[in-house]
Amino acid sequence: ALGWACWKMYLGRPEADGLRFMAFGALGECLRRSSQPEEALPVLKAFLATIRRCYPRSDEAILDAQTRVSNCLEDIGRLDEALVLNRAIHARYVAWRGASDENAIMSGMSVAGSMTALELYDECKAFARNQLLPAARPLGADHDITLKFNVILANSLGLSLERTRDDLLEVE
Repeated sequence: ALGWACWKMYLGRPEADGLRFMAFGALGECLRRSSQPEEALPVLKAFLATIRRCYPRSDEAILDAQTRVSNCLEDIGRLDEALVLNRAIHARYVAWRGASDENAIMSGMSVAGSMTALELYDECKAFARNQLLPAARPLGADHDITLKFNVILANSLGLSLERTRDDLLEVE
């Protein structure tokens, strides 16, 4: 209800108005978080399309909107599509800000999470290994994000069909 009220309040504003964008995003997120992800998806896709049209050079706004769409796709079980989008988001963050940027690291975690949900353990194993060093360097080995990547890697190593004895030792 709050999302719809927010949207109705700012609907009459110009398309490129910042408050209208905030209301648009709030509506999509409120629908998604209130167990209505099927209804949220077209709103979030329209939000993304509007940002691309009004602010084509705003990488941050576009990546944020893409992340919202990806999260919604995961919520409704469209995991393959979420993985494709998560990979694109991660590649853009790495190209834009570098592999050691916190947003790039977080988007890498989303890629690994999507791979795990799809049971792509072998691919996730290689990906997580490549992400650990860029995560540990700026954040430190004891940071929550670095530790989560270690958990993802350990799960992938343990569940991989192509695991080796060295992989199992690495999990220990």
